[in-house]
Amino acid sequence: MAVPEQYRIRAANAAQLVESVEAGVADGALSPGQRLPSVRHLALELGLSPGTVAAGVAELRRRGVVATEPRRGTRIGSAPPLGGPRAPLPVPAGARDLSRGNPDPALLPDLGDALSRARAPMRLYGEPAVSAELAALASRQLRADGLPVDFLCVVSGALDGIERVLEAHLRPGDRVAVENPGYAALYDLLRAHGLLLEEVGLDQHGMRPAELERALARGASAVVITPRGQNPTGALLDARRARELRAVLAGAPRTLVIEDDHLGLLAGSRLHTTVTGMQRWAATRSVSKALGPDLRLAVLAGDARTVARVQGRQQCGPGWVSHILQSLVLCLWSDARVRRLVRRANSVYAERRGELLRCLRAHGASASGSSGLNVWVPVADETGVVGALLQRGWVVAPGAPYRLAPSPPAVRVTISTLTAPEAERLAADLAEVIAPTRSARSG
Repeated sequence: MAVPEQYRIRAANAAQLVESVEAGVADGALSPGQRLPSVRHLALELGLSPGTVAAGVAELRRRGVVATEPRRGTRIGSAPPLGGPRAPLPVPAGARDLSRGNPDPALLPDLGDALSRARAPMRLYGEPAVSAELAALASRQLRADGLPVDFLCVVSGALDGIERVLEAHLRPGDRVAVENPGYAALYDLLRAHGLLLEEVGLDQHGMRPAELERALARGASAVVITPRGQNPTGALLDARRARELRAVLAGAPRTLVIEDDHLGLLAGSRLHTTVTGMQRWAATRSVSKALGPDLRLAVLAGDARTVARVQGRQQCGPGWVSHILQSLVLCLWSDARVRRLVRRANSVYAERRGELLRCLRAHGASASGSSGLNVWVPVADETGVVGALLQRGWVVAPGAPYRLAPSPPAVRVTISTLTAPEAERLAADLAEVIAPTRSARSG
């Protein structure tokens, strides 16, 4: 798909070329996937030198607005970082929304009570960025899970930490090995930084070692791994798979390994880490799923240089994560009642996830979800299945934002609030819309 005739890129220099393309994307005149003219053609059309046009395109690529691939040319990126976040799926009145990946509000702690009890000390410029009490508590938790925690900082959520680590080590054009299917927001983040995605397939135990080895051979200098509760598939690293991945990474010791433990306290399963023995690594642990999505805080451990670079970049921007927020998280994290609630949430989510998987199997539908809040259901036609389920009162997430080629179509179902009777009805509806002829034959 080439640039539409009605939109003309206008520029007298490289900066104006960047502005013109960004304006077209922001206005919707240029859509994801649309191909730009070649550098030579655009130079002739604008009356600029090929070097000037190439510089403008390079800047657009650095900003994540466009992507250039061999034999496909330069195209508008699939999620250019212009405008607001991805629009959530509309939820008609009376429909059951299972699309957003949220925890069950009934299984989150009472923030009002915690706010009344948490200390809010006065903090001034020049004081330590990390609460000593929170650092000590987080260090104990991470060490108990087998992570080396000589260096640690606090960031504004797992994705914020990952972004800061990427900025500390990588440059536009570098290649990053990612899970496929994988976290859509991570894909968007990498593209926004002009990084190239090297897809690595996975099964119920996480990344396939042979595919990671091939991605590293293709030039990936970093890898992002979800050890448990992988979004969207629920994959869970076991001891054997983690050991196999570490063996692959040992053959490329300069690889930057980022471990995204986004479920954190809510994982409900043992952590099998992949960062052991790596020279460059970072591991994030978020509190948002267990304690509340609005608590934008994660702890980040890593090697000395990585953590120092992340802290240095924080100092150049916000400086630190609010100590009021750190104090609130410390209050919640160290509360025995909250720990009991988190254990209960783990049990409830496992039961709800297992119930949907059992119901789907009973109806002859395959699905995966070893851990976490989501179940991944392969389908032949995402759009058709999402639409057919909507007619039956279910809102589920299409898999397209979570997939890179050649990952096949699927839909993601969030199980966090799904009751057992609902699981049975949803499984029956899913089986019917996935394979309507099979339902008719069995009648």
